[in-house]
Amino acid sequence: MKIVILDRDGVINEDSPDYIKSVAEWRPIPGSLEAIAKLCQAGFRVFVASNQSGLGQGLFDYDDFCAMNDRMQQLLAELGGRIDGIAFAPDHPDAPTLNRKPAPGMILDLARRLNVSAELIPVVGDSWRDIEAARAARARPVLVRSGNGRRTEAEHMTDLRGVAIYDDLAAFAAALIAAQQALPQLPA
Repeated sequence: MKIVILDRDGVINEDSPDYIKSVAEWRPIPGSLEAIAKLCQAGFRVFVASNQSGLGQGLFDYDDFCAMNDRMQQLLAELGGRIDGIAFAPDHPDAPTLNRKPAPGMILDLARRLNVSAELIPVVGDSWRDIEAARAARARPVLVRSGNGRRTEAEHMTDLRGVAIYDDLAAFAAALIAAQQALPQLPA
């Protein structure tokens, strides 16, 4: 099973220091939805693992959160793609659980539910906590420069040794699909 786990804000959609609180504020990063559709069409199952502390802080409610995800799914469906599952941590930053990144809970839970080793899963994020969570889960951390990625890269350059870095989700998807196509195919 080919699986990819993506952070949402800053990887799929534009991020904001004031949080993304409504469908009106949710805007896809150019090329990100097309990248997800291409991953799906290449046989990958795509999942999201996202901290959503705005829920715990009362900045938006579950209806707003679901409406944003519904919009994302609707736009993806128009492109022939989909998100197969969305894991999220609504924890307030002052009271984190083992699911809130940088803890690995969401990644490990997805791997367990899918019955795959986390070591086989690329986890794509734009922040240092995404990289830490992927490493803690023993998954394959990937940094994109969209969202907070450029700042993350500048602040943690030494610590990012061994981490694949791409300009954005589209560049990552193209490289992953090309690498998969280059693998020898088993006879049917």
